[in-house]
Amino acid sequence: MNLKEYYIKFSDFGGKLKSLSLLLARLVLAYGFYGPAMRKWSDIGAIGDWFASLGIPFAHLNAYMAATTEITGVVLLTLGLFTRLISIPLIVVMLVAIFTVHIHNGFECGNNGFEIPVYYILFLLVFISHGAGRFSLDNFIFEKKA
Repeated sequence: MNLKEYYIKFSDFGGKLKSLSLLLARLVLAYGFYGPAMRKWSDIGAIGDWFASLGIPFAHLNAYMAATTEITGVVLLTLGLFTRLISIPLIVVMLVAIFTVHIHNGFECGNNGFEIPVYYILFLLVFISHGAGRFSLDNFIFEKKA
């Protein structure tokens, strides 16, 4: 067998891991959103005040919207339900976080930079382009049957 044939076999094997990879990525990302969402909900008034100090318009309304988007994202990503749709508002939340909180600290996460939100956005783009995978309610409900 030549190198091309080995690579094709390896690629076929890698393709079989797609749904498991998407499941694990969804669960890791849902876990990543869980902590911030719960911190926001634990003192939403203080979060609204903090948003106002950052210059975010309609700060208290946006605090509720961000917290609701994040906790909804936790549930939907965990279930793999409407994964492509919830990824869009979660990307918006991450972009707002980058440009209001993290951008001034540079890239590195150790300096509270925008590294982690960028990784979240990349995960979410994968979900938009590939969906939730076989191990999801999206697949169970919406999969086109031959």
